[in-house]
Amino acid sequence: MKKIMLIDGLSILNRAFYALPIMSTKGGEYTNAVLGFLNIFVKLYDEEAPGHVAVAFDLPAPTFRHGQFEGYKATRKPMPAELRPQIGAIKAVLAAMGVAMASVEGFEADDVLGTLARIGENAGFDVVIISGDRDLLQIATDRIKIRVPKTVKGQNITEDYFAADVLARLGVGPAEYIEVKGLMGDASDNIPGVDGIGEKTATKIIQNYGTIENAIAHAAEIKPARAAANLAAQADIARLSRDLAAIRADAPVDNDMEKYVIGDIFNDNAIAEFARLELNSLVRKYGGKTAKTKESEAPAISGITLCADGARDYFTKLSPPIAYILTNSGDGAFCGADGRPVYLPKTHFSLARDFFDSDIPKIGFGAKGDIHHLRGLGFELRGLAFDGLIAGYVLGGLNDGAKIEDLARQYLGYKIQRDAAPVQLTFEDIQNAPDEKQTRAELAFARVAALAAAYPIMDAELKATGQERLYYDIELPLTAVLADMEMAGIGLDAGFLKSYGEKLQTEIDRLLADIHNLAGQEFNPNSPKQVGRVLFEDLKLPGGRKTKTGYSTTAEVLQKLAANHEIAAKLLEYRSHAKLKSTYIDGLLSQINPATSRIHTTFNQAVTATGRISSAEPNMQNIPIRTPLGRELRRAFIPAAGKIFVDADYSQIELRILAELSGDPTFLAAFRDGADIHAITAAQVFHVNLADITPEQRGFAKAVNFGIIYGISAYSLAEDLGISVKAAGEYIEGYFAKYTQIKQYLDESIEAARRDGFATTIFGRRRRLNEISSANFNTRSFGERAAMNMPVQGSAADIIKIAMVKVHSRLLREGLQARLLLQVHDELLLEAPPDEADKIKQILQEEMAGAVNLNVPLAIDIAIGKNWYESK
Repeated sequence: MKKIMLIDGLSILNRAFYALPIMSTKGGEYTNAVLGFLNIFVKLYDEEAPGHVAVAFDLPAPTFRHGQFEGYKATRKPMPAELRPQIGAIKAVLAAMGVAMASVEGFEADDVLGTLARIGENAGFDVVIISGDRDLLQIATDRIKIRVPKTVKGQNITEDYFAADVLARLGVGPAEYIEVKGLMGDASDNIPGVDGIGEKTATKIIQNYGTIENAIAHAAEIKPARAAANLAAQADIARLSRDLAAIRADAPVDNDMEKYVIGDIFNDNAIAEFARLELNSLVRKYGGKTAKTKESEAPAISGITLCADGARDYFTKLSPPIAYILTNSGDGAFCGADGRPVYLPKTHFSLARDFFDSDIPKIGFGAKGDIHHLRGLGFELRGLAFDGLIAGYVLGGLNDGAKIEDLARQYLGYKIQRDAAPVQLTFEDIQNAPDEKQTRAELAFARVAALAAAYPIMDAELKATGQERLYYDIELPLTAVLADMEMAGIGLDAGFLKSYGEKLQTEIDRLLADIHNLAGQEFNPNSPKQVGRVLFEDLKLPGGRKTKTGYSTTAEVLQKLAANHEIAAKLLEYRSHAKLKSTYIDGLLSQINPATSRIHTTFNQAVTATGRISSAEPNMQNIPIRTPLGRELRRAFIPAAGKIFVDADYSQIELRILAELSGDPTFLAAFRDGADIHAITAAQVFHVNLADITPEQRGFAKAVNFGIIYGISAYSLAEDLGISVKAAGEYIEGYFAKYTQIKQYLDESIEAARRDGFATTIFGRRRRLNEISSANFNTRSFGERAAMNMPVQGSAADIIKIAMVKVHSRLLREGLQARLLLQVHDELLLEAPPDEADKIKQILQEEMAGAVNLNVPLAIDIAIGKNWYESK
């Protein structure tokens, strides 16, 4: 079947511009919208596989609609300065790709799309229109599909509309949708519509009367009465609005469909344009391609299904490393260096035991989950030589939740399809199986072959970017460590937690009574709207800032009020207690595993931009410690019977790394001598003797020391310390006057990130920082702060990971019962028999302090206790 894909050029370019942070080439040419447009284009081109493509663009000249209504689009904001030059850039790229473009003076891109869609439909084509503008729904038919890209909960999806979908979702068909638009208007285009008639009322009217003309004729019958009166009085406006909203299908476009035939979109000219714009991910994906059409992009995979007799022999004959995948259905697929995959159904998966238990080098994808799955079958995963997900994370292309399909697009430049591979299904369970089982095998062939093919490409890129050691010595071995920690879990004293919850509830009830007494009325303190009304309207407290949804009652607002108004302080305390109760008492109790009576968090290795590990379900890194009441919660975390906790924490590791990176002599000397760096900083900044430093001055210096790492501003420091912005600025100026090498290092970090486009840690971990070249001040400032912070925070994350790998390995090597349970920022928590305590302390001291050789020592604080509170 013939198919043409039509794209609303500026609509998709505009969406792409706001979806990605500002990016530019080293020469200053903006590129984020171009990259986003191409990502959307290629994804939907892959999905649709059209033989014809056209992109329609608006022209800057007025259209016939401006002649009908002078105010048409008069309220539109000017195009951002960073977006405007990217229009020409995307047109140059599309021309290089051989994609036809269409514009008609006096008409809009919507009219061009509508006209081409009708021409295509009449010529027997299936038509697909890509646009972020829902106005195009009015031209949907059984053969014209409208695809609207959108983002839902962080996921990029498309809503697809044929005529039946328009009716099902909007309550009116495509033709009636124009009538609805006429009644409700369109603020984005400054189409007036009828006063008092919104989308809901407009839809109901057209459902009942079919057209605006019929609705006008029966205006007296329409409910509500206000809508009826307005429609009768503004009938001409309704007709004008409908005409403005209606898409024309008679624009004078070139109707020769051969002009829109698509060829090799990744030809040499296109790759050259990608390279010119420094779109390196596209160059990497498509630069070496020889495929000429989408259909030939995915290689033909010839796979076999193992018979029971030959399974064990198969693994010994493959050339390692051997890629493997485990399907959701419990099947497996394997592929050696020869690229010929094998499928092993669930019914015979036990035949792979010797393979997984052996040291044969293996390539996995998200191997931490595989370790859990295989242990459930009584297998062990040994010989893991490569994990495609973790490698993709290090290289900056993949994150937790990514699939092998994403890896194939990113590093091989093709889309995995279920039916892309010719298969040889010889195994008896598959030969006579239903179609869906055969499809499962075909997909497994394609996925495991892609994993095997991506390995040498990703390995080469790790080496080329200087991240080989980071990956192979730190991230890859960490996978097994995290799996063991997840399986170990941590004990929870449910009785203590329930008692603690009752204590909290008593406090919550007391605070609620106090709040109501202070307000002189009862209200819901969990409702920002009610809190805002009470504080700023009834009690008339100063500083009320009204937003679209009511007064702002954030913690920041309440903290400013709390110094002078008791009710604000009580509200803050109430919120803190209520969060403790709901999140940490009720939440933790619900997450106790009934089989182990322990909490088993999930450690996320491939999420954060800095390399830090995060955790979820529950988030053990967010257990409160800043307030006495919050710290009490740690008493609920207990070791197994007969065991103790051993807790080790790096002391001031980020400041030590700052000393290492900057080479500042005062910092280096302080840490080598074991001196109090905060007191020394206070003496330097306040110009007083070290012996005369007050606790307040030390506290100020501590805030500045840590704030400098994060690029703190005078305003933020003033907020933290409760001082004036002027005073905070003077502290920061005084700090840099004394620590000139730190100032020089931070400035050089910003310049290096602006030059290279990324910041790096001591171990070569990279974080892309496209924001640093933005013309937008706030975006650029974020990039600059990240450039200062990433090398410090990221290096600290790398060091704790090295320590985890070393400690875990040492425990196994020495046959100890102790085991790692938690990693929280710079802290490790272990569970051990009491008689191993001294040995564990020795191991922690040696392996954590010796994780890396720096010019300053790494200091470790170690404590022992019968619960987490006591051991911290």
